[in-house]
Formats: sequence, C-alpha cells, structure tokens
Amino acid sequence: MAETFAARERPIPRVSVVIVCHNSGPLLRHAIDSVLGQSLEGDLELMLADNASGEGQLDELPADSRLRLLLNPDNRGFGAACNQAAAIARGRFMLLLNPDCQLPSDALSRLLSLREVEGVDVLGARLLNADGSLQAASYRRDPRPLRAIRQAISGSAADIALDTSGDVTDVEAISGALMLMETSRFRELGGFDEGFRLHVEDLDLCRRAREAGLRVAVANRVEVTHAKGASSKARPVWVEWQKHRGMWRYFRKHDALSTPLLLRPLLWLGMWAHFALAAPLAWWRAR
Repeated sequence: MAETFAARERPIPRVSVVIVCHNSGPLLRHAIDSVLGQSLEGDLELMLADNASGEGQLDELPADSRLRLLLNPDNRGFGAACNQAAAIARGRFMLLLNPDCQLPSDALSRLLSLREVEGVDVLGARLLNADGSLQAASYRRDPRPLRAIRQAISGSAADIALDTSGDVTDVEAISGALMLMETSRFRELGGFDEGFRLHVEDLDLCRRAREAGLRVAVANRVEVTHAKGASSKARPVWVEWQKHRGMWRYFRKHDALSTPLLLRPLLWLGMWAHFALAAPLAWWRAR
C-alpha cells in the first residue's frame, strides 16, 4: 500500500473520515467536497483508500492538506481497505463513508454531538435516495434464518416497528455506507471481517459490537443522500454473488450452531436458488 499526502505537517485531527473507492465515478468528488466542507469544531483528515481504480479515476483531486491518499495495487475489498485506513488513522473518531454519499455541511458535527449526548457507540444516519425517499438499510436487523424464511414465504420484508420520534433509535445494525464510532473501538473489535469481500461486513460488525455490549443506533434527524452502488453497477452479477456469499458466511459464523441440523441444507438451497433469480435480474437492470 502506498500513501501520498501533502508534505507539510498536519495537526492531529479530531475525526478521520474513511472513503474506500474503486472506479467510483464523478460522485466521488462530490463526496470528497462534502467531507472537506464540514463545519466542524476541530480538524479532520480524509483518508481516501483506492482499490486499484482505472486510469484517470483519481484525476483532479482537491489540493488539500487534510486529504491522505492510500493506493492499493489491487481491489482487496471494502472491509480490507477500511481496516488498512483504520490502522493508521490519527483521529479519535472514525467516520466510514461510501463514495456515493453526500454529507450536509453540519452532518459530522451533529453526529458527534449526538453520539456524546446519547451515549451511542456505533452511530448511523437516515440514508435517502436521490428522490428523498428513505432507504431501508438505514434501520436494519440481523439476517437470522427464521426471518429469512418468513420473508421468503410472505414474499416481502416484514416492516420493523421502530420509534423514530427521538433523536436516536436503537437498532440491531446500520449500513456501512455511513458509520461513526471511536477509532479505538473499531480496532478493539478487530475491524471488519475481511472474509466478507463486499456487503454484509457491516451487519457482522454491528452484531459483534452489540455482543460486546456496545450501543448501535441511527440519528433520526441527520439525513444523508446515498446514491447506492456507484462502484458496483458495472459488475452486477459479481455483486450479487458477493452478497449471497456474504450472507452464507454470516449464517455460518453467527447462527449455524443454533439452527436445527436438518434446516441448514434447506437454507443453503434457498439462498442459492435466490441468487439464481437475483443475478439475471440485476444484470438486466444494469443494462
């Protein structure tokens, strides 16, 4: 991994913002500008971890001493790149942010304030589509086997009855598209499980955080636009493969031992039957 950054000495930042990118397109620059434009008490550093983007993808980055560029020779996955950045992050806090997210100018200061006031260890925000509608991944649950079976039988995901009237709502998991926590906590948890190549690593981290006694919640009044899938639209079938592979790894890691033995092969068959349907649909939508 090579690192490049401005030569002059930088102050110790309060927050390290980590963006992992791979051929993320023009949305990446919007994400970078939104981070560098934060109204924040204290300094920040923006760690841009590039997983071997193609030629020209990192042209015209802003000349800002807060930007640290980490260059990987290959695409080793989202979780691995986050772990690399976290290992050398200097901020007390770390914000993991997708390259297709755009932060309002006060988002980071509000998240930090809520984290302290509410005593939240792993904090997310309300993620919105471009049309302003809420993304379901803002408020998530563990993908337990019985829930998956009920969803398959009903044909739709069950609604989660959550009270979102307060400043924060406790959840089982949040999206890795935007995740704020203390850098030391992330390291103590062992970071992301790098066995998850793409997707599901955030669900796994949140579950391990809760099992360690940490509080996971969503900031109900901090809204962030998330374009979703900017780096993965060119490889829709591969992305579906990684999603399903990740879900099976999650099941084996967390729920296999508590699942009746006869049910396990049925779950395996159901998951890969779902992939056989989802992959061509994803390919068709990406055309």
